[in-house]
Amino acid sequence: MSGTSEGTGQAGVAVPGNAPLSVTERHGIARAAAEQRDYRAAFNAAHLAMAVVNDDGVIATANEAFAALLGTEPAVLLDQPASDLIDLASDGRTWQAYRDVLRGRRTRFRCTRRLKHSDGRTLWAEVTVAPVSGNGDVLLSLADISDRRELHARLRHLQMHDPVTRLPNRTLFFERLSTALESSVYDHGSTGRIGLCYLDLDGFKAVNDTLGHRVGDRLLAAVAARLAECANSDGHPRDDDGLPRSGGHLVARLGGDEFAILVEDSTGTEQLAELAGSVLAALQQPFDLAGQRLSLSASIGVVERSVNGTSATCLMQAADTTLYWAKADGKARWTLFDPERNAHRMTRQALSSMLRPAVERGEFALEYQPLVGMADGVTRGVEALVRWNHPQFGTLTPNRFIGIAEEDGSIVQLGQWVLRTACRQARQWQKDHPKDPPLFVSVNVAVRQVWDSDLVADVAEILAETGLAPQLLQLELTESAVMGSAGRPLQALQALSDMGVQIAIDDFGTGYSNLAYLSRLPVSVLKLDGTFVRGFQEGAPPNPADETIVEAMVQLAHRLGLTVTAEGVETAGQASRLRRIGCDTGQGWLYSRAVAPDRIAAMIGTSPLPV
Repeated sequence: MSGTSEGTGQAGVAVPGNAPLSVTERHGIARAAAEQRDYRAAFNAAHLAMAVVNDDGVIATANEAFAALLGTEPAVLLDQPASDLIDLASDGRTWQAYRDVLRGRRTRFRCTRRLKHSDGRTLWAEVTVAPVSGNGDVLLSLADISDRRELHARLRHLQMHDPVTRLPNRTLFFERLSTALESSVYDHGSTGRIGLCYLDLDGFKAVNDTLGHRVGDRLLAAVAARLAECANSDGHPRDDDGLPRSGGHLVARLGGDEFAILVEDSTGTEQLAELAGSVLAALQQPFDLAGQRLSLSASIGVVERSVNGTSATCLMQAADTTLYWAKADGKARWTLFDPERNAHRMTRQALSSMLRPAVERGEFALEYQPLVGMADGVTRGVEALVRWNHPQFGTLTPNRFIGIAEEDGSIVQLGQWVLRTACRQARQWQKDHPKDPPLFVSVNVAVRQVWDSDLVADVAEILAETGLAPQLLQLELTESAVMGSAGRPLQALQALSDMGVQIAIDDFGTGYSNLAYLSRLPVSVLKLDGTFVRGFQEGAPPNPADETIVEAMVQLAHRLGLTVTAEGVETAGQASRLRRIGCDTGQGWLYSRAVAPDRIAAMIGTSPLPV
């Protein structure tokens, strides 16, 4: 018999019921065993933390690096659910992806998880789960990325914070604002409201210009500290980014000397008003910087509203508008957003954008109010008053749009149209009533028309075009515009006067009332403001002071060769007292409101108006 029994291969390898293994087969088995030992040795010695998880989701084996990362021994990890060790079940999407890999429905899954070491410290790990071919197990590997996360956090902090004040910057502020607007609607227990204090330092530029940017930066840092103190007075803890951990107020520097305090889950305007007041009080305390004692104030725009229907853009627009109001109202104050005031502002913007096209579309019309001789009641002239037949807002009087036109410069184009239309109409009345004394027409002129256009050339061209005599045109300028005239405006007025055009000071007595100017300006008419006339109320005891002032102005005007028109005459009693004082002409509802041109035509050559 041979030295080996049936079913036993060489080298002690037995294969029952089979023929003896060949040398090649025996070498293959030995090589596979060696490879498995090598793989096992590599698995255990690898620096990458790895564990094999079976199809039930429990740890079948783990290497030393995996155990060390969690602060334990490999044997302790055996048969423990992998999902519990690395918190894979904390959110539904991660849990489903992990189970899909275990079930063979997904080839790979990767996520980032925060793990707890046995010594209590926290670390961040990148988790990768991939199937092991052939046996249904999966390989779970962990890469410690704590250092990378820390570096990323430091870089983000530098990117998201202002280097001067250490406060969150504009980018982080808007990131937090967007998050607050998105989450507050759904968060249980949220008030569903948000507030914002948007502030600008008054006079900060002067500090930079006089003391230098180094002192300016130190002042900004000191301001930031006081703002943070005001915001932290509610006791909310803050994280490393300077953000409140639970509710509270975020303080940010938006740029330059602009700061913002964001109040999430605000409780109403009272909370924001109290915060704005405390900020003002804090900033008004002197700052001691490098031996310099500096005083500072701020203007604050305050907005508080429901999160629902609010966007970051709308909230910031409202805050910016309100900050502008605070500065316009005198600075060193806070102002609460007013929807009605904002609607008025929006209307002004809408009117401003439509003014120039409205002239081209022919949306303007002129009405005329008679200027009546107070001695005989005869209509001597008319004042042209422009109306805007706005397609959306209806008929608008000059006080609604003339100021806007002066601001944006469209007053030049509009003024030319008014002047041409009024002169053409006055000439037409003259042609239609050749036997009656012609009416003069009075047209209001803004001082910007003198600066931004060649008013003298415009008037000469229009008079030549319409055929109206210069003596029948009167130009009205406000007292403040005329009294401040010098250089080009004064030259223009003198040239117009030399041409024969009458120059009138409108609303006299409400501005400078600098009588010395009257002897040097080419003025021919004073129009007394209606506030003087309202003092002559019918049935009320006369005020000797009012009558004395008006009488003195009338007498002075007459001695200077000027005529006097009283505006706002509404009663016969007022007219009687003004006539007794010596006013030459009157204008007001006693005689007529501003009317269409055909109504004026009907007055020409008819019985005098009441005197």
